[in-house]
Amino acid sequence: MVTQLDYAKAGIVTDAMRRAVDGEPLTAEQLRDAIAEGHAVLPKNTHHEFATIRAIGRGLKTKVNANLGASGECADVALERRKLAAAIKAGADSVMDLSTGGDLEELRAMYLREGGTMVGTVPIYAVATDMVRRGIPLEKMDPDDLFAGIEAQCRQGVDYITVHCGVTQASAKKLEHFQRIMPCVSRGGSILLYWMRRNRTENPLYQDFDVLLDIAHAHDVTLSLGDGFRPGAIADAIDGPQIEELMILAELARRARARGVQVMIEGPGHVPLEHIQAHVQLEKKLCDGAPFYVLGPLPTDIAAGYDHITAAVGGALAGAAGADFLCYVTPAEHLGLPDEDDVYQGVMAARIAAHIADLAKGIPGAMARDRAMSQCRRALDWDGMIAAALDPYVVKRRLQVTEDRQGCSMCGKLCAVKLAVSAVG
Repeated sequence: MVTQLDYAKAGIVTDAMRRAVDGEPLTAEQLRDAIAEGHAVLPKNTHHEFATIRAIGRGLKTKVNANLGASGECADVALERRKLAAAIKAGADSVMDLSTGGDLEELRAMYLREGGTMVGTVPIYAVATDMVRRGIPLEKMDPDDLFAGIEAQCRQGVDYITVHCGVTQASAKKLEHFQRIMPCVSRGGSILLYWMRRNRTENPLYQDFDVLLDIAHAHDVTLSLGDGFRPGAIADAIDGPQIEELMILAELARRARARGVQVMIEGPGHVPLEHIQAHVQLEKKLCDGAPFYVLGPLPTDIAAGYDHITAAVGGALAGAAGADFLCYVTPAEHLGLPDEDDVYQGVMAARIAAHIADLAKGIPGAMARDRAMSQCRRALDWDGMIAAALDPYVVKRRLQVTEDRQGCSMCGKLCAVKLAVSAVG
């Protein structure tokens, strides 16, 4: 098997690269070079055909992912289908299946078949879920079963996988010397941490990383190196376990690229606002400019019910500092399984953050969208405003104009725009 990274290193522009630059400020040749340098990834499993191919990384628009998936408490396929439709309608560039309930293989098949965009997973979830269903303690997990589960999902067609390879004996030991409020809030990371402590042995994803690379290369699956020790509280941010893990991920990213496997790095959850930029810059420095995939970040812990707003604040700053891929956060974060309305709001909030970041980065074309909206506002062109809006559906639903269409219900005949344009010409 030849991967997109192998092709890029050989100087070859693939059909997927040509499709991925549609609507982007890069040429296919520039994208090829960014992939070859490890500064961009193009997640596209050889077994998965879909309409909207996206690339993530340097010089590209900031992308948005929506986490979906059923749980053991709510395994409703119809709900998951509605959530998928909401994510795509809102403009998500990617979806991840985080299911731990229901028919896991069929749910993945549904996302792959109906999403129309790249699909990611966290394979250890399915392995752990199967063990729980069979009444097998998590500490009895066989590493061979974990790799077999990863192989099965890659063969099924998933485009990228989150693997918590940096939760190692070395990074876990740092927990002994730092006063964390919550030692580990990553579900995949906590499963591995529990298994390692109970078995007093190394993380198989780290110890046998070459096996993982063989699987990923065989199907051209992009590795998303997960941050198992991401902070779950702003008081825990930028500490020993987090930085130790990031350094390990940097080492593994180099090994992956040398093997022809595309790789991106996952970033922090809860981080104080003043530390977000520094953390993005640190990741870029340590990981040789690898694409950075961030959850949020969330710069406060107290906004339960509004964490999509919190994440948009953090995501805009992280994106402006160089983060390439924003994982949405919904209003249901920390509270329960999101429904389709939560998904839609989460994607839109993340897309707002992504566009703000693109403006700050100077991504060609970003400012033109804002100018188009402003010109429509000046002309009181309501239909033009709808078309220019990030969410035309909500603008059309909420727009209230006067009978003569010379103002909205906010100002009516005292419309500031109309008066000012009339005054100055």
